[in-house]
Amino acid sequence: MSTSDIFIGETIGTAVLILLGGGVCAAVTLKRSKARDTGWLVIVLGWGLAVMTAAYLAGGVSGAHLNPAVTLGLAVQGGTAWGDVPAYAAAQLLGAMLGAVLVWLAYYGHFQAHLTDRDLVGAPGTRDPAAPGPVLGIFSTAPEIRNAVQNVTTEVLATGVLVLAILTQGLNADGDGLGVLGALITSLVVVGIGLSLGGPTGYAMNPARDLGPRVVHALLPLPNKGGSDWSYAWVPVVAPLIGGAAAGGIYNIAFA
Repeated sequence: MSTSDIFIGETIGTAVLILLGGGVCAAVTLKRSKARDTGWLVIVLGWGLAVMTAAYLAGGVSGAHLNPAVTLGLAVQGGTAWGDVPAYAAAQLLGAMLGAVLVWLAYYGHFQAHLTDRDLVGAPGTRDPAAPGPVLGIFSTAPEIRNAVQNVTTEVLATGVLVLAILTQGLNADGDGLGVLGALITSLVVVGIGLSLGGPTGYAMNPARDLGPRVVHALLPLPNKGGSDWSYAWVPVVAPLIGGAAAGGIYNIAFA
């Protein structure tokens, strides 16, 4: 596939991924949303279906990596040319930012209502403007317990399972993968990881998915939005890349 195919497919696919994945976070979080407070299971299912939708949408154009950690794992494994990695990563980051903006537009009134409600954000001047804000979780992930070693380990393990599951889809009698079922199986893997390993950190597993929307959160004109938690932002970027590369290496050692 051409560089333009990669860039177009990954930009659109990742934008849809974040629109639907960030959208379910907004639906569960924001004041006056019909889905407010429906909980973690709804978020996990929403993200799984977001992955499935985006993968089917972009699969025929770019291969639907949708994630720099997946691209890195495939490059280490040998299924993706190293020269294509920058195009994939740039498109994924751009798509993630576009998707986050679309979430903001879809829930514009709800963001305004939520962030001007004193019961939710406090009286003016009572909130530390640098502290993570009340809607940051719609855009990016955060740990429940801040321990760098634990947080990195959780993200490495979660991403490693995801990428290894993707790489091993081709290990069947014909060697041609799962075909159209691949996206469905991957989405179920995402749901399973979310239920099992998502609790500690929110299971980013995707540097673009976390970094792009976090940048958008920092730039959007949201009242009382608080800080974007940049002190933690390196974890959901570095750890998934380690997990993806490790999965590619494990595949070459154990399965190739």
